[in-house]
Amino acid sequence: MRVVVRTISELCITVGTLIVLFVVYVLFWTGLKADGAMDDQVALLEEQWSKGSVAAESEAPTSEPTADDPEPPAPYKDGKPFAVMYIPRLGFTWNKPVLEGTKTNTLKKGLGHYASTAQLGQEGNFAVAGHRRTYGDPFKDFPRLRPGDAVVLTDGTTWFSYRIDTKPYKTLPTDTAVIDPVPEKSGYTREGRYLTLTTCEPEWGSSHRLIVWAHLDATQPVEAGKPEALRR
Repeated sequence: MRVVVRTISELCITVGTLIVLFVVYVLFWTGLKADGAMDDQVALLEEQWSKGSVAAESEAPTSEPTADDPEPPAPYKDGKPFAVMYIPRLGFTWNKPVLEGTKTNTLKKGLGHYASTAQLGQEGNFAVAGHRRTYGDPFKDFPRLRPGDAVVLTDGTTWFSYRIDTKPYKTLPTDTAVIDPVPEKSGYTREGRYLTLTTCEPEWGSSHRLIVWAHLDATQPVEAGKPEALRR
């Protein structure tokens, strides 16, 4: 009997140790790797921008524009960074790269742009996803976002300042209408230049999604300095 009890006790200790090690891996190691990956993406962008190659990781348009059809922005390249996002509400040191696409490997390196939505600053809905927990916890404090908060992005030539219009809205993962050009639940009633941010809910689960919507409030060239929202 004592041998059985001892064996069970040792098994419980082993299982407990494995659980602790797994939690450390999820919380610490993946976070370190993700932080490093995001720093690398930002550094890559800054290097491109310093050389004046803002569109270096974009693909050329597939057709020639006509006089009545001005040249559209070059599409972003899948899995590559094209902008940096700042959200002062989440901390003045908070900044994350935005990459094209929402594949698992892409979201390990930063935030991901829904490829089916509008490009940064363009007419329509520019929608971005990010992890709530693990891989750097970019949107860990997502529930803190409030109407009036600034979300600022740059593509190396222009600052795009958005203003959040809604509190975080909880919905199901199947509710893809949240990234429509004019999302019904956003309160917007006409076409515009919008931003949608999405993340998982609850904090350590993925049964639901949290959403906030914002509108483009202002733009200014990078040469003009940082937008007011980023000045301390």
